[in-house]
Amino acid sequence: MDNLTLIEDQDAGEIARWIAEKLCATSSEIAISVPGGSTPFPIFEELVKADLEWGRVNVWPGDDRIVPEDHEASNTGKIRKIFEPAGAHVMTLTEDAQPPHFALCWMGMGGDGHIASLFPNTDPKVDDPQMIRRLTPDPLPPEAPFDRITLTIPALLNSDALMFVIRGEDKVSVLKAALAGEHDLPIARLLGAADQQVTCFT
Repeated sequence: MDNLTLIEDQDAGEIARWIAEKLCATSSEIAISVPGGSTPFPIFEELVKADLEWGRVNVWPGDDRIVPEDHEASNTGKIRKIFEPAGAHVMTLTEDAQPPHFALCWMGMGGDGHIASLFPNTDPKVDDPQMIRRLTPDPLPPEAPFDRITLTIPALLNSDALMFVIRGEDKVSVLKAALAGEHDLPIARLLGAADQQVTCFT
C-alpha cells in the first residue's frame, strides 16, 4: 500500500505528540474516533496534556461493549473520564447516532484481525449501508463477554486519515499478512478499501 506508513518503537508520549500535531492542523471543530482496550489509555493520558483547544474536539468511541458507562468494561465511560476534564466532548455510540466525517480515525486490532468490534464472524462489508451496528462476537472474548456496538467499515473510512497502534509480534504479523493480501480478515477489508493516509505505530 503506497498510502500506509509503518512507524516503529514510538512510546505513548511520541504517539500523543503525533496525534496532537494532526489535531492542531485546523482551528475549526473536528471529530476523532478512538479505540478502547488497554493499549490506547496511556496515549490518551499524554494526549490530553497537549495545548489544544479541546472544546472544539468531539471524541467518538469506535466501538463499545453494551454495558452502562459506569461499568468497568465500558470504553465510553473510561474515555469520558480522560477527555472531558480537558474540555473535549465525548459522544455516546448508539444505534441511531449519526457519525460525522472524522479528522482522524484511530483503531486498534485484535489478534484475530478484528477492528473496532467488527470481528471475523460478523462478516463486515466495505459497502455496509449502516454506519453503526450492534453485534455479537463469536466467540465472546472472555475478558469482555458482552454484545457490542460499533462503527462499520464505511463509518471508519469516512475520515481524513486512519491510524493504528498495534503492539506485539503476533498482531504485527496479522497486519503484514493483510497488506500482502494473504487473508480476508476485517483489517484486510478495511485497508483494501482505504484511499487516505494510513499510519500504523508498532
